[in-house]
Amino acid sequence: MPNGTRSDHRHDLVTASIRFVAAALLLAGASIAAAQGVAPAPDRGPDDGAGPFNRLIIRGAIVIDGTGGPPRGPVDIVIEGNRIERIAGIGTPNVPINENRRPQDADYEIDATGMYVLPGFVDIHLHTGGVPKAPEAEYVYKLWMAHGITTGRGVAFGPMEWSLRERERSARNEIVAPRMFTYDRPGNGWQQGPVRNAEDAREWVSWAAAQGIDGLKLGAHRPDIMAALLDESKKFNLGSTAHLAQTGVAQMNAIDAARLGLETVTHYYGLFEALYDDHDVQPWPVDLNYNDEQHRFGQVGRQWNLIHPQGSAEWNAMLEELLALDVTLDPTMTAYLATRDVMRARTAEWHAKYTLPSLWDYYQPNRTNHGSYYFNWTLADELAWNEFYRVWMAMLDDYKDMGGRVTVSSDAGFTYNLFGFSTIEEMELLQEAGFHPLEVIRSATMHGAQALMKSKGKPIEFGVVAEGFLADLVIVEENPLEDLKVLYGTGVVRLNDETGEAERKGGILYTIKDGIVYDAKQLLADVASMVENQKRERAMR
Repeated sequence: MPNGTRSDHRHDLVTASIRFVAAALLLAGASIAAAQGVAPAPDRGPDDGAGPFNRLIIRGAIVIDGTGGPPRGPVDIVIEGNRIERIAGIGTPNVPINENRRPQDADYEIDATGMYVLPGFVDIHLHTGGVPKAPEAEYVYKLWMAHGITTGRGVAFGPMEWSLRERERSARNEIVAPRMFTYDRPGNGWQQGPVRNAEDAREWVSWAAAQGIDGLKLGAHRPDIMAALLDESKKFNLGSTAHLAQTGVAQMNAIDAARLGLETVTHYYGLFEALYDDHDVQPWPVDLNYNDEQHRFGQVGRQWNLIHPQGSAEWNAMLEELLALDVTLDPTMTAYLATRDVMRARTAEWHAKYTLPSLWDYYQPNRTNHGSYYFNWTLADELAWNEFYRVWMAMLDDYKDMGGRVTVSSDAGFTYNLFGFSTIEEMELLQEAGFHPLEVIRSATMHGAQALMKSKGKPIEFGVVAEGFLADLVIVEENPLEDLKVLYGTGVVRLNDETGEAERKGGILYTIKDGIVYDAKQLLADVASMVENQKRERAMR
């Protein structure tokens, strides 16, 4: 059936599919294993952020609140401790500020006159580097924070125990890092071996919930295991997101998983497969080997014309059912962007200053590093992926137009995709897909918060600039609605007509998390120093 219903003959494939799913989990789990040796972030020093304060006031700002509403200002924002206490309107544009309306008695002030204040960004697909490519968590965390990411979902950040420790240190603001939600894969962390059946699945979920995880990162498990995992997760208010890998998607596509209770579909896996027109599985070339990543990713782009087209009854039915089931689409388009133009990704201007040499080594084309599969990438591959993006973006835009939740995330650390920078790149891609910049900001803030808090059954308390919410904020001098590129740490190049010289403008000025004010430019300078130190160490060796 076009909407993804499965027939009984699939049960004959269960034994073979177990092998396929196991192989996929081994590959996808490689990043977790690599993170085993990542150095935890150092304790936050006296120069790492200022505050929190009894009463911090941000003066004269223009607020983009994250709900989709228009900018408004000037306002003074009063923060007491780690909460927004008051947002005071202090006048109208191009008219002197009414000083009598301004709140007083600040312990600390930020003059944000004419600047823009947004909610801190929420990236819901993160990994904390890995050995040898990015062996220190501080490098990754500061890149995230410098780009305004104040909340992130690790899928996983690293091994379970390591991730939970870092999450608690971040919650206490002992380290410079976003607030962290930890999701983990079935079987990780315990000593009872892999999850092989529904009974194992339930037992692992119960055990992992007791350890304190926030949710599950799932693959395309066979139906009985997937049903058990998702059913058990609801009992413990655990969230769920799934990478419905090609090795198992023939029996567990996006609609199949959503009907079982999956909350978030990450990447594109499972969406196209639920819409195949003349096939029930992808018509792979007969000589394909999934463990050859050029085969694996090269064939993704060849799906664009295999599905029911945009606007068809089948297309609309799938999106409407996902909407009725309140599924979040978390595309991570930036994670695959190099497939459209490898040269552009390889020569991005931030690499020279902010990409560790060890990470650059990992990116280079080879057959063993996950995501470094550009060893024989051709124009034909890029053209196919451009078509795939066109259809994928149409799907996301249509879902958003129906009222569906689409989020921002990056899955950085692969495919020339750099932490922090790639989250802003994902915002650009949503605008390319047809989202208004206000809808993009909403995806990067409120929608991400809603996706993370849905399973907990609690209202959101971050992701929106509003009284009573946590003081997780971004301050930028330029208008991001005019050009999202001003959010990049490298900013944008603009011609100064008075001097006739090209100048760099933009970049986030301050990232505020829990009422603590971080100088985003200094965070980037710290990252640049780490890169230079590694270069010097290599030169000495």
